[in-house]
Amino acid sequence: MLFRPDTLGAIADGRVDLAFRRWERPRVKAGGRQRTSIGVIAFEAVEPVPAEALGDGDARRAGFASREELLAFLGRRSSGEIYRIVLRLAGPDPRVALREARPSPAEADAILRRLARLDAAGHGPWTRDVLELIAARPGVRAGDLAARFGRARLPFKADVRKLKELGLTESLPVGYRLSPRGRAILDRLAVTSAGPSPAQPRSPPSRRRRPAGR
Repeated sequence: MLFRPDTLGAIADGRVDLAFRRWERPRVKAGGRQRTSIGVIAFEAVEPVPAEALGDGDARRAGFASREELLAFLGRRSSGEIYRIVLRLAGPDPRVALREARPSPAEADAILRRLARLDAAGHGPWTRDVLELIAARPGVRAGDLAARFGRARLPFKADVRKLKELGLTESLPVGYRLSPRGRAILDRLAVTSAGPSPAQPRSPPSRRRRPAGR
């Protein structure tokens, strides 16, 4: 569910606690949550409502100046029902604190295992390459970063979101940058690749057998 920056600011201030959308079917549900640039928004109720039931008070609580302005917004879609969404700011995005926290050795090991699974499940190893590119080119458009790998922008952005969920990257107004957590993991990857693979430890040296008969 998309919100304009001014609407997000009004939700953060407590001036907006409703939203209205015209949908073929609800795209959020009561009890659901959504992470945004201001934090986590909680959806308290999602119910269909007829246009004639909407008033100026509803419009103002949704960030519109009048009922007419709200109806004009809803009229941009010609089909679907109008849904009334009761919402509130539930708290900060937990990923903000996560990306500032340097991982413990056990956490780092778990993240490396998760990155290995992402590499194995996708289009070949990519996680380290993407982390290194973002570290080298912060604030560069996603499309330009994707082109460095010969990939389309949207699938590339989907991959970066997977790294963001782990607290390793953060979005900028344009492009991305590594978080402190992401830099720690990239350092750990460099150390890991410099030595024996933890998944394939070196075999201990074989003992030399004594010649028979001595």
